Amino acid sequence: MNETLTIALSKGRIFKETVPLLKQAGIEPVDDPETSRKLILDTNLPHVKLVIIRATDVPTYVQYGAADVGVAGKDVLLEHGGEGLYEPLDLNIACCKLMVAGPVNAEPVNGRMRVATKYTNSAREYFARQGQQVEMIKLYGSMELAPLVGLADCIVDVVDTGNTLKANNLEPREHIADISSRLVVNKASMKMKHALVKPFIKQMEQAVAGMAK
Repeated sequence: MNETLTIALSKGRIFKETVPLLKQAGIEPVDDPETSRKLILDTNLPHVKLVIIRATDVPTYVQYGAADVGVAGKDVLLEHGGEGLYEPLDLNIACCKLMVAGPVNAEPVNGRMRVATKYTNSAREYFARQGQQVEMIKLYGSMELAPLVGLADCIVDVVDTGNTLKANNLEPREHIADISSRLVVNKASMKMKHALVKPFIKQMEQAVAGMAK
């Protein structure tokens, strides 16, 4: 039986920045996920397939073996918890920071601070380490709006250039974690598909090293 290596990727920045690494490893998608309606993309190698899913779902697909390997941001992995996954390689792409941010020149908060974020687990752990009790408000987008309309006192979100914060009169306050995209591997696939997975990890390591030069 011919074994297949299935790689889980998400559209957007991570996909665009992963493609050159895959190309260095000898893998090129036949279809462009931005234009194709296919969710499983063929590559130039008949035994390698790409599945295109939401960024937040990549660790879940890999954990349960629906994909053998995947590329996920450290922010997503921190929130997921990393159960059932190996994280053998930092790809050094899609780099940003997970930050606490709030309105410029805001008055100190009396009582329990309200925090808007989609990273509720990471944020709760961070504030617990600071000895702060906070009220979490789960949002899925447009975090910067929450303090502007009085929904929250601050936000926890990924920050790249900081331009969106500035445009909305917000400022970064506290640094929680440096974020980059990581290669994650299903633990069973590492054992059962060792002959496929191990060389792939090595090729990606070499690709990352090559890009860093």
